[in-house]
Amino acid sequence: MVVIWNKSIKEFTWEVISDKTNKTRTVLVKTIKMHPLYKKRFVVRKRYYAHDEDNTSKLWDMVKIRECRPVSKLKKWKFIEIVKA
Repeated sequence: MVVIWNKSIKEFTWEVISDKTNKTRTVLVKTIKMHPLYKKRFVVRKRYYAHDEDNTSKLWDMVKIRECRPVSKLKKWKFIEIVKA
């Protein structure tokens, strides 16, 4: 998390799974959770739509995304940098 103006803003570093749309990248974030009763671990997958103004990231790149104001109905994340191409 990053603190900007006394707000904690979420940041993720995950891979791009779709680059078909213009200025939008779909990023898949995986987290491991544990069931409270059965104590079994399972993977929760969530897709985030990130705004990439210059279309610099490509498919399967590791990118860093940060929470921002809503850009459209589904895009609430902003592309920051490519971690690994």
